[in-house]
Amino acid sequence: MPDLNLIKIESAKTQISSLESQLNVERTKKRDATLYSNSSKTHLAEIRVPPATKVRRTLKGHFGKVTSLHWSGDSSCVASASQDGKLLLWNANTTNKLKSISLKSPYVMTVGMEQTKGNMVACGGLDNLVSIYKWNEPSQAIQELAHHDGFVSCVRFCKGESKILSGSGDSSLILWDVETGRVLEQLQEHAADVMSISIHAHNENIVASGSVDKTVKIWDLRKPKGSTQSFTGFHRGDINAVDFTHDMVGTASQDGTCQLLDLRAHDTVGTLVGMDASDDQEGLTCCSFSKSGRILFAGHSNGTVAAWDVLKSAQPAFVLQAHDKHVSSLAVNNMGDALCTSSWDSTLKIW
Repeated sequence: MPDLNLIKIESAKTQISSLESQLNVERTKKRDATLYSNSSKTHLAEIRVPPATKVRRTLKGHFGKVTSLHWSGDSSCVASASQDGKLLLWNANTTNKLKSISLKSPYVMTVGMEQTKGNMVACGGLDNLVSIYKWNEPSQAIQELAHHDGFVSCVRFCKGESKILSGSGDSSLILWDVETGRVLEQLQEHAADVMSISIHAHNENIVASGSVDKTVKIWDLRKPKGSTQSFTGFHRGDINAVDFTHDMVGTASQDGTCQLLDLRAHDTVGTLVGMDASDDQEGLTCCSFSKSGRILFAGHSNGTVAAWDVLKSAQPAFVLQAHDKHVSSLAVNNMGDALCTSSWDSTLKIW
């Protein structure tokens, strides 16, 4: 006899698929404008472009690929992680190296600084651990958080020094208690590697995650049983990075495009194009909004950084030949007056 439960499950899957198709049809009907088309008749001040936008500082000191960077909360310092097995803390104004931490594993993929006091830094990588250090006690990690079954691709402190959020190749996000090392919540909905997380600047309970499954999910840490929104069908390639600005999430994808996903419309309000997405390249690897949200910067595996004026055009306003190799990470500081980029060419640059 046929299994009735299996029949019910297959019937439910068919109904869900039908409903998704109907929703997509209705969403497409209502997609009658973009952010830049609605702004086209408004007089806008010109954004700063090259040569005004140029390299102000070059940070040299790593001897391996720089895989990640993160600004301090006061915008004075930059933390970087490299496959030379080092975490470095840089003075962004003088380019001096202030602190150095030697890691047990050189295969580090991400770094995140605590944003209120700046005393703590976390990293993760192919060792599947979230390692937390104090800059003033660099010889040993104060916590090594073990629960992920895959590489740790992204880490961010939230709610001061008390909690930290990590994303992993095991398709999950974990919220940890820093003091005890205890898993507070495990968020599991993605179907493939989680590559990036971004925390809402004005509400630390709201988190966006981007994944190799080509979806962006929005989470409310106060309601961790499931995502509150899921954006799918907008990218053809892996989503390598996400970044919040106000109530919009920007994405950077292997398909060479960025999407502007509006949480209020639950839809894209713009597709940013103009960058190469050939099969032998990883496409866009990272992204960051300017402080106002008007400019979206995205790094490319060919060493360039594109900048889109999201209120004017789907094409880049300008493209910087930023590095000689793959751009691994970039971020605008909290003050909004500087962009830092890192690369597999072992350098960081401040623009």
